[in-house]
Amino acid sequence: MTTSTGPGPGAARLVLLTLAAGQFLMALDSSVMNVSIATVADDVGTTVTGIQGAITAYTLVMAMCMIPGGKVGALIGRRRAFMIGCVVYGCGSLTTALAPNLPVLLLGWAFLEGVGAALILPAIVALVAGNFPTERRATAYGLIAAAGAVAIALGPLIGGVATTYFAWRWVFAGEVLVVLGILALARRIADAPSRGRPRIDVAGAVLSALGLGTFVYGVLRSDEWGWFKPKPGAPSGLGISLVVWLTLAGLLLLWLFLRWESRLAERHGEPLVDPSLWGNKQLTGGLTMFFFQYLLQMGVFFVAPLYLSVALGLSALTTGARLLPLSVTLLAAAVLIPRFLPDVSPRRVVRLGFLAMLAGAVALMAALDANAGAEIVTVPLLLVGLGMGALASQLGSVTVSAVPERQSAEVGGVQNAVTNLGASIGTALAGSMMIAALTSSFLTSVEQNPAVPAAAKAKATTELQSGVAFLSDTQLKTALEEAGMSPEGVQATLSANAEARLDGLRAALATLAFAAVIALFFTHRIPTTQPRSPQA
Repeated sequence: MTTSTGPGPGAARLVLLTLAAGQFLMALDSSVMNVSIATVADDVGTTVTGIQGAITAYTLVMAMCMIPGGKVGALIGRRRAFMIGCVVYGCGSLTTALAPNLPVLLLGWAFLEGVGAALILPAIVALVAGNFPTERRATAYGLIAAAGAVAIALGPLIGGVATTYFAWRWVFAGEVLVVLGILALARRIADAPSRGRPRIDVAGAVLSALGLGTFVYGVLRSDEWGWFKPKPGAPSGLGISLVVWLTLAGLLLLWLFLRWESRLAERHGEPLVDPSLWGNKQLTGGLTMFFFQYLLQMGVFFVAPLYLSVALGLSALTTGARLLPLSVTLLAAAVLIPRFLPDVSPRRVVRLGFLAMLAGAVALMAALDANAGAEIVTVPLLLVGLGMGALASQLGSVTVSAVPERQSAEVGGVQNAVTNLGASIGTALAGSMMIAALTSSFLTSVEQNPAVPAAAKAKATTELQSGVAFLSDTQLKTALEEAGMSPEGVQATLSANAEARLDGLRAALATLAFAAVIALFFTHRIPTTQPRSPQA
């Protein structure tokens, strides 16, 4: 590893700003259009399902290309991979901004931006290692991780402002301008020289892409198709939901990928991922924590906006503003912990981080009530943000310091693949648990309520067994009145829906709290001392 002291203070700030801006952009696309899906669908002449498919495809392309994208940095240089990724991403943003229809939107948003992100994200991990000495990396990684989390939190607010006062296309046009700024500043980033003449493992790249892609696609379809029992009209095999078969096929392909990599290493070839990495306790411990962090993070970002925007009926702007407390404590923890506690035990900080996220989930679960307002999310989000910031301040440094610098881009690809898996599973778990509890609670309330006509009960039981939608009172009232239900029946159904919504949210939060407790069992793999000097 290089033993340079890194850039001076002024240059270091510019390098950090450049890399953080790249991380911000990559994360923004996963949440910025969630509040504007219907508007985008109308504008490009498609359905809401089509736009949701584009968002899913963006995640899917990133997951498939992330590990090969990490290897590209070793082939052409980390800075060059970062800059090429920015160019590809910028072309995708411009294509999306100008898209007249869904196929062009998919090309720009899902494919080009997904490929660009797969080049950029692993390169960011390697460039931090190459531009900052070991003692400054925790702060750098913390700020960059915080930039990504803040982007997800601010996404609904940015999308809401653009859609309300301008047009959704301005979001992607703005991304093009940010990319141009990043490219202008990227020349100040020092590149880590490649050693030897590395070659790409084509078979490994194909197996990893197919394995991750198949697994993530299966998980992302779980809400629509069902985890085990297929929902009505959903595809199935042998009476079991296709989600099961897709996830099993993905795991099998990933097992074949690992076997191929081991065999290639035994023959003194050049594997896509060095098999010896999996025996590195510190690295695998850091990757496990990254998985749980993103599972919890995306689960919270799924549940909290639903409560604010659907259960309380807040606008996109107000919903985004209510999520800002999370960003405050997240940034504070990510910056201040490395600065004022440079010698703190990473294991202790990680444990406290998960405990803070656990406390936030439990606090929000306890505060949910039929008469509760938007203010109940403030303290829980402050706690969740504190936990996320604590984890961000340590995990990036933990994983990269576990390997020689020449493997940092490789680790970056694996790390971002793991975070994609965690984010996908977190969103799917929170969503499926919420819908299952919501459906059960709603049907039970309707069955037991004498104000609901018998015909309406029978219809609800028949049609909603596959999962009732998470509807606002306004949406449900309109549907019931159009169906000709009596005012008494409408009011009884609205009350049942309001209580069922809260039951669904509580179930999702309980699942996230359970995941936080499980994560604590794996924290023993995190080191107790901060890395001090680069490895050879």
